[in-house]
Amino acid sequence: MPLRLGRILAALTVLFSLRVLGQVLVAFFSVPWLPSMEQWYSGLVPYPILLVIQLAMVTVMMKLSIEISRGAGRFAKQHPSWSPILVSFSAIYAGGMALRYILTMLFRPELRWFGHTIPIFFHFVLAGFIFILGLYHAKTKTSCGTSRASS
Repeated sequence: MPLRLGRILAALTVLFSLRVLGQVLVAFFSVPWLPSMEQWYSGLVPYPILLVIQLAMVTVMMKLSIEISRGAGRFAKQHPSWSPILVSFSAIYAGGMALRYILTMLFRPELRWFGHTIPIFFHFVLAGFIFILGLYHAKTKTSCGTSRASS
């Protein structure tokens, strides 16, 4: 199970990394075949600061994915008490993004259905990453049927 969850975490990391790359290509190289910067960026945080935050997130996500996939390393250690916190937070986070989408569609009808939704979609990717991380930290059964949870 850890290998499978590690692979899912890796796939979500690749998705988020593609978002960061796409935004960089538009912001610094004006790539014409990608959506405009206004589609990628809500403007809440100045882009240079956002980029640093995103790069730090990708780095941590990669480290988590690799170590969980390998079953070795500081981040591979399971903490069952973290599971309900991570799973609950991911649900609240995803719910917040669903509400953001609904409110955007209600109050900005010119954006229907997919206008300015790139940030919302990728927040769902991050919520999914946190959810899978929460599943990883849940108590699991080893192949011999004994409970396994590193504390």
